[in-house]
Amino acid sequence: MQFKYPELLYALFLLLIPIFIHLFQLRKFQKVAFTNVAFLKKVTIQTRKSSQIKKWLTLLIRLLALACIILAFSQPFSSSETAINSEKETVLYIDNSFSMQLKGDEGPLLTRTLQQLYSQPLTNKNISWFTNDNSTKNASVQDFKNDILGVSYTQNQLPFSEIILKANQLFSKSENTEKRLIILSDFQIKEAFPSQDFVKNSEIKIDAVLLKASEVNNISIDTAYILNSNLLVTVSAQGIFPETIPVSLYNDKALVAKTAINFVSNNTKTINFEIDESSGFKGKLEINDPNLLFDNSLFFTINTPKKIKVLSLNEAPSSYLQRIFNQEEFDFTQQDSKNLNYSEFPEQNLIILNELKNIPKSLSTVIKSFSDNGGSVFIIPSSDGNLENYNSLLMKLQVGSFLEEILQKKKITQIIFDHPLYSDVFEKRVINFQYPKVNSFYNINTQATSILRYEDGKPFIIQHNNIFVSTASINIENSNFQSSPLIVPTIYNMAQHSLPLPKLYYEIGRQNTYAVPVKLSQDEILTLKDSIVNFIPLQQSKETKVIITTKDEPSSSGSYSIYKEEQSLENVSYNYNRKESLLRYATPEDWVGVNVYDSVDDLFNSITEENTINSYWKWFVIFALLFLIFEMLILKFYKN
Repeated sequence: MQFKYPELLYALFLLLIPIFIHLFQLRKFQKVAFTNVAFLKKVTIQTRKSSQIKKWLTLLIRLLALACIILAFSQPFSSSETAINSEKETVLYIDNSFSMQLKGDEGPLLTRTLQQLYSQPLTNKNISWFTNDNSTKNASVQDFKNDILGVSYTQNQLPFSEIILKANQLFSKSENTEKRLIILSDFQIKEAFPSQDFVKNSEIKIDAVLLKASEVNNISIDTAYILNSNLLVTVSAQGIFPETIPVSLYNDKALVAKTAINFVSNNTKTINFEIDESSGFKGKLEINDPNLLFDNSLFFTINTPKKIKVLSLNEAPSSYLQRIFNQEEFDFTQQDSKNLNYSEFPEQNLIILNELKNIPKSLSTVIKSFSDNGGSVFIIPSSDGNLENYNSLLMKLQVGSFLEEILQKKKITQIIFDHPLYSDVFEKRVINFQYPKVNSFYNINTQATSILRYEDGKPFIIQHNNIFVSTASINIENSNFQSSPLIVPTIYNMAQHSLPLPKLYYEIGRQNTYAVPVKLSQDEILTLKDSIVNFIPLQQSKETKVIITTKDEPSSSGSYSIYKEEQSLENVSYNYNRKESLLRYATPEDWVGVNVYDSVDDLFNSITEENTINSYWKWFVIFALLFLIFEMLILKFYKN
């Protein structure tokens, strides 16, 4: 028990005064002479005993009444330590990721949670709260209730470590306040929860409301890709689902194909659609599933094919280059080093310097200008080339410089698998491989990124921005690289990266970069549009193309048209990531230091009970009145 005014308890010492008066009173009985002495002695003893009992009883009741009055004025109460802490801070996290679309016993998890929050009689003056895509600090209760009704689903899904970090940003820096973080989520597994030591040592009290779906079922379109003019689509199912699921394919708004998937033997199936790529395709794949809606459709775009222009300046055999670029997607041309036509350079996307023995200053100047305007360059040095000419060009391109030529055999054994050129080439990291070799190479002084390395770690091919440089000639007399499986993906992807045309589709939320082969004047810009959204993406205009970069926009999946003023150039598609399609959940009940509740109502009932202060002063007033009534009854009816 605690007291609001404990200093008044000193008044209890006043109870000693009537006790002392009672104990030390000196009143004596007066003797009176009487004839029947024996009878009077007996009456006197009985009267004295009866009088003493009445006095002690009256004294005790008066002391109790007075003590109750003193205790009532000191206002006794009982409560938890949380309740008496006058300064409290609460931050609320609402998980509005796509998995919260699943239905619980009373409807969709997010919708029901927001309704319960809205109906809570919140007593806080201000509330700090955040979702996966928004945060608000110190909002009024009315603003909070108005805003939560507008919370919508998002593909963003904060991992638990970021939830803790963001909550700390919303809490004040005061060390004297009690901090409480409330997490409302289905706790779909994103990453490991912060360590138990963190929770134990944290000054934040964590309450978790575990929102459970009544049924964990889902069917999703996971991915799609083109192979030999066929569209391959992967669809997966989880939980309880029909044996056959219809999948529809649309070109713009026209239904062009429909098929059914049978999941009897396997929960993941790949289906095949034949499509015509020649005139472009604005595609949409769709299934009907009432559980999760964000992965029921997948948008993709196949634009009218555009050729990547590659120019090779030769002073060495180039038959291997002809074989690599003998594809419909490339426009491959060649020039002899002794008869260069500089006027064709600006229209190219990739220029290859194929083992030139000399690089005149005029060529260096044109290559520098071509690179500055966004063109890609691949430099293959000659074994007997003029190092001074090469270094002059390399210095202009800020790549570095060749040192001496080393006449030593070296194997090319180190593949940088994480480099963008090889990101989609290898299914796994190859260990046993027939490594190519060179008979001689140049040492190079550079800070550029390595793509391939020799066995001793020295670079074979490096990249700096849009410049690629080999440190050895790759003619068949000096190297067997031309017959290696590595040559095709390496040089092929250099050309692909020189004009990164839009892919089949992109993922919303990631940084996506692609090129549009168009030339803009100084004041012209490109715009992305669909039937609803219209925005200007981040873009960089080059000589023959515009590099577009997107990340936060667009925020909705769909196919968008790229416009130059009122002219539609091509289309690009965006889809939500499929991370939440796999419905796996954590068990917060096992986390030490976290209180778990089944619903919002249970949480707030617990908080209300925890913050309740039980006051007892009224009871002490009642007891004081009862004791005074007992005293009056004793004085009136208790006879001496």
